[in-house]
Amino acid sequence: MFEFSPQDMDITMRLVIATFLGGLIGIEREMHGKEAGFRTYALVCVGAALMMVVSIQMYDIYKGSAQVDPSRIAAQVVSGIGFLGAGAIIRFPQGIKGLTTAAGIWTAAGIGLACGMGQYHPAVITTILALLILVVFSKVNRWFGGKDV
Repeated sequence: MFEFSPQDMDITMRLVIATFLGGLIGIEREMHGKEAGFRTYALVCVGAALMMVVSIQMYDIYKGSAQVDPSRIAAQVVSGIGFLGAGAIIRFPQGIKGLTTAAGIWTAAGIGLACGMGQYHPAVITTILALLILVVFSKVNRWFGGKDV
């Protein structure tokens, strides 16, 4: 029979919180008809959290017997998500679309990495700030005659 240890419960909490926070941002994007929405943001965030948890676990397992740097996986997540975000950017003769989506996906990955580290406070604050940027700043931008990209 499988039993959850306190460490398993902590890891589960990290992944669930990452899913929830990424999903919050995704709901806002979904409400505005963007291609990357609820599921995409939740997956990016929980995936980044898992990679951070695995990185920490790898460090704990191999410390002392091998040179392990837990920040290396996080750095690769940042690069990999940058590549994924680049795929969301589309160039048209009239301009560029998808920059906000790409930035949002990158931010969701950062939130996931923070959750994976157990850094809930910065993850929640960043989620609030991201939602503020997406909702309020969008209105301010339009008020000044700007356009959403």
